[in-house]
Amino acid sequence: MSTPADQIITALRAGHEELAALVRDLKEDDLLRPSGASEWQVSQVLSHLGSGAEINLATLDAARTGAPGPDGDFNRGVWARWDAMSPAEHAAGFLATNDRLVEAYEALDAETRASMRIDLGFLPEPIDVATAARFRLSEFALHQWDVEVGFNPFAAVTPEAVALLLDQIGGMLAWTSRPQELAGREATLLVRLHEPERTYGLRLGEKVELVDAPEQPDGELTAPAEAWLRLATGRLGPQHTPEGVRVTGPVTLDDLRRVFAGF
Repeated sequence: MSTPADQIITALRAGHEELAALVRDLKEDDLLRPSGASEWQVSQVLSHLGSGAEINLATLDAARTGAPGPDGDFNRGVWARWDAMSPAEHAAGFLATNDRLVEAYEALDAETRASMRIDLGFLPEPIDVATAARFRLSEFALHQWDVEVGFNPFAAVTPEAVALLLDQIGGMLAWTSRPQELAGREATLLVRLHEPERTYGLRLGEKVELVDAPEQPDGELTAPAEAWLRLATGRLGPQHTPEGVRVTGPVTLDDLRRVFAGF
């Protein structure tokens, strides 16, 4: 039976192969096109993914060998080197470095996947392989969409990633939400998602949080789960909103877009 770590690593490989198939054929002008990430060209998204892969690989290697993990100086050096690359180098570097990261995850045997702990450097304590890989999947899947939507306005986050990331949204809202955009208004919405199905409450007020489904909600948000994932991370602009997204009650979809403006 596959474990959560197995499923996430499989999704990382599938995502890499899908994005790599697109990136291999990109020309210079393609790499300079706007991406779905605000103010970033396609090549800059690939640079971000490539430098992140390099740092993640160093972190994984440290956990595997027991060596000290990368520190702030290491990370800044990686970012500076990638920032100095050309767009073509961003693409080539992403293809090679992200593949090495996925290979390193794939090389972990079952016992290691279950027992190893990884210190990401920004959390209170080391975490298991599944959690570390899920952090990477969250970053990768959303930035994969950022690249793909630059060429296909109907792009969607891959279903495999949506299913694995959907239940992590509640923990992200403190980072991805801007409750001040509501100007003091408060409301609790019933959230109904499909593909896969989820039902819960979204409390909007001094802070934004997911709660149990309310019996008497102030309104309702109905959406595909993929669209909700993108909304919560600032990626559901009007031009990229699929059919089936509906908001009723005292707040509008535009209100929610402002609240969830992304990182």
